[in-house]
Amino acid sequence: MSDQPARWTRATVYPDMWMDPDDDPRDNEGPGPDGELPTLREAITNYRLTLRLKCDGLDPEQLARRSVPPSTMSLLGLVRHLAEVERDWHNWITDGEPLPKLYGARDADFHGAVADQAVVDAAFADLEREQAALDATLARHSDDLGRRLGRQNLAVREVLVHIIDEYARHCGHADLLRECVDGRVGQ
Repeated sequence: MSDQPARWTRATVYPDMWMDPDDDPRDNEGPGPDGELPTLREAITNYRLTLRLKCDGLDPEQLARRSVPPSTMSLLGLVRHLAEVERDWHNWITDGEPLPKLYGARDADFHGAVADQAVVDAAFADLEREQAALDATLARHSDDLGRRLGRQNLAVREVLVHIIDEYARHCGHADLLRECVDGRVGQ
């Protein structure tokens, strides 16, 4: 008997997918949106949803499990890390005093990802709040994607692309972490 979970998916239409197309909340059907800003926003929305899907149905212990030793990564750690990333980008494009780190010292987002329902709930609330704050700030400047913002003098377009990059990388990690936790696979 193996300690490795059996690979599985909920999909019945395409066995390599996470779920059937009709059940997928991401907008992947038909032509994409017209224009640069709607395309970038759709990509961000879909990656944010993908992270949530990869965490769906797991209990606090499974979310906090560091399933690829010696890495400190866990799905819960990724949620906390991406909340921190959203806050960092918001801090970089605003002129005011930066908000403090959510979780403290370097790698505290991963080290503090423990199997406790209160920690899980707080992490998802932090992520949602930080996403909304960054989205609101970017929306005020979305009429010109080349506009430079904040102390870092970053273009709105640059921030949007970096957010996509960050989520894309970590959704890849989430794929592997989830498969190690309970064997579920798919896009």
